This record gives sequence, structure tokens and C-alpha cells, in this order.
Amino acid sequence: MGEIVKIAGPLVVADDMRGCEMYEVIKVGEEGLLGETIRLDGELAYIQVYEDTTGLKPGEPVTRTGAPLSVELGPGILKNFFDGVQRPLDAIRAKVGDYITRGVYIEALDRARRWKFTPRAEEGQEIEGGDILGVVQETEVIEHRIMVPPGVKGRLIELKEGEFTVDECIARVEPVAEGGGGGAAGAGAGAEVELKMMQNWPVRRGRPYREKLDPDVPLLTGQRINDTFFPIAKGGTGAIPGGFGTGKTVMQHQLARWADSQVIVYIGCGERGNEMTEVLEDFPKLVDPYTGKPLMERSTLIANTSNMPVAAREASIYTGITIAEYYRDMGYDVAIQADSTSRWAEALREISGRLEEMPGEEGYPAYLAARLSDFYERAGRVKTLCSPGEERIGSVTVVGAVSPPGGDFSEPVTQNTLRVVGDFWALDSALADRRHFPAISWLRSYSLYIGYLSDWFTKHAASDFMDQREEMMSLLQKEAELQEIVQLVGADALPPRERGILEVARMIREDFLQQNAYHEVDSYCSLEKQYLMAKVILQWYDSAKEAIERGVRVEKLATMRIKDVIARMKYIRNEDFKAKYEEIMRDMKDEFESLFTQAETQA
Repeated sequence: MGEIVKIAGPLVVADDMRGCEMYEVIKVGEEGLLGETIRLDGELAYIQVYEDTTGLKPGEPVTRTGAPLSVELGPGILKNFFDGVQRPLDAIRAKVGDYITRGVYIEALDRARRWKFTPRAEEGQEIEGGDILGVVQETEVIEHRIMVPPGVKGRLIELKEGEFTVDECIARVEPVAEGGGGGAAGAGAGAEVELKMMQNWPVRRGRPYREKLDPDVPLLTGQRINDTFFPIAKGGTGAIPGGFGTGKTVMQHQLARWADSQVIVYIGCGERGNEMTEVLEDFPKLVDPYTGKPLMERSTLIANTSNMPVAAREASIYTGITIAEYYRDMGYDVAIQADSTSRWAEALREISGRLEEMPGEEGYPAYLAARLSDFYERAGRVKTLCSPGEERIGSVTVVGAVSPPGGDFSEPVTQNTLRVVGDFWALDSALADRRHFPAISWLRSYSLYIGYLSDWFTKHAASDFMDQREEMMSLLQKEAELQEIVQLVGADALPPRERGILEVARMIREDFLQQNAYHEVDSYCSLEKQYLMAKVILQWYDSAKEAIERGVRVEKLATMRIKDVIARMKYIRNEDFKAKYEEIMRDMKDEFESLFTQAETQA
């Protein structure tokens, strides 16, 4: 034990802390507030406290736990709602009421609940870290695979079947000596190891895997501008930067709801309480499009809102990524939505100021870039740990919202984030002001995964899928160049061909890129529908170019009946679209033929 000698907001300095280690969990004060050492200086330990420090006094005791900040991994994570240090908020409310009191501690996983465990391994077989011992039906849609902790290797001498709590022994292993640490640290060869359904894992250390794979499989989101223009890979990283009101939170809700991943980890990191409340109220009501069950059946929420202790924002980020890695080890595709990493960076800035460190740009700590990259690099699509001869592939995809003050993308958090992420979905205030949602700028955004994913789209979507994407991007770029001329002389002064480009670019923007997140049909657009919608618009453009060459006036093209049909095609159900597509193409061909005939007659 040591004692407090200084208190500066969430930072507490304790003396007489010989032997204390970095990132060790410390119980601070008479109430045992949860903290973590972030600097050691002789016998002084600098502790960031994850609870309100109001009322703490110098001289109060601090107690070492001898363990790093860890999370409990096992059945009961999904459908649950945790704070930044994995305390279950529903259980806390049941114990202390609507307001979290200081020093309250409740285990993350319910120790009383019994889970039906069905073995998959057999007694007597050789096992090692990552092997599946058996399964538990955690929710209606997710089968929780109970795995051998990393670092354990040996012969399975006992495997039970039945109903157990998470901290009861379900298996015993006669281990063999093996290097490397893990969930069974300290178990030597010959000493039997008892395995439970629950593991503990330090949050700041990534879980091991066998091999990291190339990001060559897309994470389909049902959002046209994401999937067609700026796709993200499974195991990839993305950032959604934007000013207030540009739609970051709605975009993350859409990705959480529609992305083709099996498990969702939603981290509310320092955002307003009402936004997290909306998630809490909406997710249980939302129907999962892939299973027909409530979306919460495959989701877990981690909340650290703006009125909660600042230091715990960092813990919430690491807690979320560790839980995601655990489900990846089972072979699932996991998607993390972190809202927002800017609030985490602000917490780093505050703690850095309390530590009196030399500030970097705009007061952020000099190690901001390293912390951001450490977080994002834990994403990836991997071959998980398991016995030789077996193969299990899982992925963790991380999408972080960034909230630059005033929408200024040159500020440090945005700049350091875009250096490490593969997808940059830049939200534009001008688009949001025009009610164009999602307000992702097609001129400022980019995806570094295009080269990896082009073969997949060519093989699984259409041979000309990427060609259509390139053509639409080119048309939007030409429109941006023409707009400079239009602002000077007006659109009517342009040649007919350029006016045709402006018209098709407007169709791409309004009829393809705009998408209503709250519309029953338009909220999700299948990849096939996206391809066919783009094909309709580009076919109209090809026919319009021919019409202009034949002497048809641009004004007539702008008032074609088929354009109203094209504008409404986004509201056709995915399953009905292919049949409707054929009808649209026939009607469009007939109307253009009529225009050609009229032009020839007039000539």
C-alpha cells in the first residue's frame, strides 16, 4: 500500500509505491476508486483514476492489485451494456439506483447465471491455445465458442458437459511446457490446469493470432457511397470525420445495423449522453436484417459519455477492441464503431497536461499519433490460433468517428487518423446544409482498399463493376471542374455535351449517392441493386450523348419522363429491383428512340 500525496483532477500521485508496474490497476482512496498507473518515478506512481476524484484527500491509502487492467471474456458479453471499465450498467443501476456511486464494483459477467455447455473436443486429445472446447448458445443468433486460452498446450484429461457458471471448472489439461504468456500464465509442465468458460485478458495487449491476411474481402454496408465508391475491407480501418450536424452518429448507426458482420461492438467514447441513449433505445427495437431477430442479439455497447470521468475514455477504447478480438478468435467477423476518437484524444490531452508533459501541436501529447496507430493496428482479418491442420478465419473492422472543432480537417486528431486508416469518409458541412445525406464528400474521401478489392467485385458483383465506379467518379470530377465556369458564365453558356455531363452528375448525386437512413427500403441497398442503379444512370448518359450528336436539345433530355422513374428507383425493394430494372431499360430505350425520330423529322 501507498498513500496519496497529490491530486490534480483525474490524476492522483501516490508515494511509497516500490515495485509498482506500469498500467497496474490501483484502488485509490478509502472508497477504492479504480485507477491505473501511467507513470513511475522512483517511489512515486502517477495514477489516472477512472472515477470522480472529488473529495479525495492527501494521506488516503492506495492499494496495488498486482494485475493490469483486464476484461472478462466469456458468455454474457452480448446484449449487455458496459461502462468504460466493463462494469455492467444495468447491474449497477439495480444495486445503487440511477446514479453511479463511486467505488461500486460489480463483475462484468454474471457469476450466478448458468450456461448450457456442449463439448466439441474429446478427452485425451492434444489441445493448444485457440482450440474450441465446446459451445454455449449465448444469444439466439450467436454461438459462443469456449476456447483454450492462449499459452495453454497439453492433453485434455477431463471435459465436462452440463450447465455451469462462467467461473466453474469445465475442463482440466495436463500441460506441456511452452513459451509465451497467455491466459494460463504460471502453469508449468506437469501441473494440471483448470479451464473455465471465462478468460481474463489485459486490455492494452492485443490477442495473438497465427497469420494476418490481406484485406481482399469487402465489408458490405448497404450504403451506396461506401460500397461502390469507397469500400472498406473486412479487417480494415476507417474514419468518419465531420463537424457538428454532418451525420457521423447516423452513419455509424447505419454501419452497425447493416454491415455484414456477425458481431457489433459499439463504443460511445465521450459523446453526449443523449446520443448514447438513442443507441440504447433504438438497438433493442431494430430488427437485424440478416437474422430477423433484434439487433442487440449480436451487439454489445460500451458507454463513456461526456459527463462521465474523462480518463475512462481511454479504457473504453481498449475494452472495446479487446472484446472484438475475442470474438474474432472464435471465427466471427466483428465490426467496431467508436464514437468518437476525438473525445479520447481530448482525454489524453487533459491527462498529459496534468502530468506537465511537453505539449505537441494544439496541446495534444507528442505521442498522440502512436496511441491512435496502436488502436487501429489491432484491426485485421486473421487466421486465428488453433491446432495445426485446422483453420479458422475472423476479422475486426474498426470505424472511428472524428469530431474536428469547426470541421477543420487540418487539426491533429484528423491528420494523425488519416495517416493510419485505409478508408477516409470525409463528411462535408456544405452537403449537410443542403440536406444531402450521407454527407460524404466524393471529392475529399478515399479508400486504400480499392486495389485489394477490385478482383472480389469483378468476380462476385459484375465484371464491369469497377469500370462503372471509375466512370461515375470521373463524371463527378468533371462536374466539379465545370462548376467553376458555371459560376462565371452560367450553365446555358456551356456546349451541349458539357451540359449533359452536368445533368448526369446531378443524377449520380441525387439519385444514387443520396440515401435515406430512415426510409424502410432505401436504408439498405444490396450490391446487385447498386450495380444495376449505376448501370441505368450510365446507360441514360450514353444515350444522351448519342441524342446530343443527333441534334436533340439538352432541355428535352432534362424533361424526359424516364428521369422521374430513375429518381424513384432507389425506393424499389432489393428483391424486386432486377425485374424492374429490365422494365426501366426498355422504357428508356423507347423514349430515346422517340426523341431520335423527332430530331430526324425536324431536321
